Amino acid sequence: MPSEFGLIRRYFTHPVRHTVLGVGDDAALLRLRRGIDLAVSTDMLVEGRHFLRGADPRLLGHKALAVNLSDMAAMGATPRWVTLSLALPRADARWLRGFTAGFMALARAHDVDLVGGDTTRGPLNVCVQIMGEVPAGQALRRDGARIGDDVWVSGELGDAALSLAALDGRIRLAPRELERAKRRLDVPTPRLALGATLRGVAHSAIDISDGLIADLGHICERSRVAATVELSRLPASPVMRRHLDHPAATGARLAGGDDYELCFTASARRRARIERAGARLGLPVTRIGRIIAARRDARVTVLGADGRRLALPGRGFDHFT
Repeated sequence: MPSEFGLIRRYFTHPVRHTVLGVGDDAALLRLRRGIDLAVSTDMLVEGRHFLRGADPRLLGHKALAVNLSDMAAMGATPRWVTLSLALPRADARWLRGFTAGFMALARAHDVDLVGGDTTRGPLNVCVQIMGEVPAGQALRRDGARIGDDVWVSGELGDAALSLAALDGRIRLAPRELERAKRRLDVPTPRLALGATLRGVAHSAIDISDGLIADLGHICERSRVAATVELSRLPASPVMRRHLDHPAATGARLAGGDDYELCFTASARRRARIERAGARLGLPVTRIGRIIAARRDARVTVLGADGRRLALPGRGFDHFT
C-alpha cells in the first residue's frame, strides 16, 4: 500500500500555470496581479450526506470541484487555484484514479491549478478550497439587491432534487427520465461565463445549492429586502414539465437544491442586456420575480398562477435539520 506522500506524488501532483510553487512544499506560493481581489471559498462533501454511498468516483471528482467553481461563478470570479483534502477509508488505486480523472478534467477545462491539500485515513470526506481572481471592487455579492430589481435564474431548476425524490420513492420516473434528471445531480455545470458577464450588470448574485427559496432568501437577508417569485415562470426541463402537477416536483423546483444555477437580481433597465448575454452564451436566463421592500412574515413569497400566495413545500437544504 503506498504511503500518504506516495499517494500525493502519484495522484495529486500536476503541472501548474498560475502558481509560483505548487504541490510538494509546506505551502503553495501564489502571486496576485495588481488591481485584483482574491475570492476564496470552501466546501466539504461527506459520504452519505452530500453524495450517495458507492458513488462513481469519476463523477464525484467532477462534482467536488464543480460545486466550488459554482461559488466562483456566483462572485463573478475567475477560478485560479484549488486545494483538495481527502479522508479515505483505504488507499484504493482504482477509486483514486477515477476520482482524480474527474477532478482534473474539470480543473483543466477551467484552467485551474491544484496547489495543495491533505490526505488522511477516515470515513470518506472530500474538502475543496478554491481561490479566484476578480477585478477589485467588482465582485458580485449577496448584499446588493435593490427594491424594484428583477429576479433572474439561469438554466432549469429542480432536476437534481427530482432524481433524489425518485430514488427515495416519492415520485415515479421512467428509467430514461431518471437517467436525465440524475445527470444534473451527478454532473453539475458551473456557470462561470455567465458570472463574469454579470459583473457591473447584476446588483446581487448567489448560486443555487440549497434550493431557490433558501438561496434567494440569503440575498434578501443580506440586502434587507424581500422577494416575490411567480411559480409559473420557473424554468423547467422536459422531464420536469411532465411532472409539474406532482408535489415532489414543486418541492424540487423551489426547495430541492443541487441545481448550481445562478440566481441574481438586476435593474429592469438591464433586461435586454441580460437576455442578449444568455443568448450569446447559449444559456437560458429567466426572469422569475422581483425584489420588494422587506417584510416581517417572509423573505420570499411564491405566487401561483392566480396571483395568490402559495404555502411553501420547504425552505431548502440545511445540514442541521
